[in-house]
Amino acid sequence: MAETRLTSLRNAFLTGLVLVAPFVVTIWALRLIIGFVGGSITPLFQPYLPEALSHLPAIVWDVATTVIVLGLITALGFLSRLLLGQWVGAMTERFIQGIPGIGSFYNSVKQFIDTFGTKDRAQFSKVVLVQFPRPGAYTIGFVTNTARGEPHQHLPSDHWAVFVPTCPSPVNGFFMFLPAAEVVELEMSVSDAMKTVISCGAVLPHWNDPAAAKAALKTWSAGA
Repeated sequence: MAETRLTSLRNAFLTGLVLVAPFVVTIWALRLIIGFVGGSITPLFQPYLPEALSHLPAIVWDVATTVIVLGLITALGFLSRLLLGQWVGAMTERFIQGIPGIGSFYNSVKQFIDTFGTKDRAQFSKVVLVQFPRPGAYTIGFVTNTARGEPHQHLPSDHWAVFVPTCPSPVNGFFMFLPAAEVVELEMSVSDAMKTVISCGAVLPHWNDPAAAKAALKTWSAGA
């Protein structure tokens, strides 16, 4: 009985930790960004502030500076949509790509952002279960493609392109072509699947089995 209670407490603690961790990380990231941006830029203009404003706490100026910088970055993003902005962006990108070492890293990061950072592209069309890393062991994967590209023309049967993310960071993972017959499709959304991966299975979405619901309704109707 004591062991069961300890297990229950441990599971409750882990669940709470998974729920609290995103907020803690967000606050930590905000403090880090504000401290870095504000600490770097605020001292440059602080000596020129009016006497009436110079007595405000440093955190006020750090936050204000960060908001201004983020606003300028956003404005730059809008500007990049214009013809001149696109031309400047292309020239800057070409310059960075020409730097040895940095260029290849920049291309890799840009390709990842272009692939997974645009919401209007169906990168992950389905959530699936696949046998990995050995037969009999299952993990969550995401279907990225089902019938396009040269590899599909050389495969003996219908294969799906599947990305299997690592835990708890889904940024990295394994890419493979798997026979469609060996892939188990799931009903959960991509968002719920990501939560499951990031939490290493501690957070599983609630699922109502349609077959079980129909059976229960049939039993209830028969009893009535």
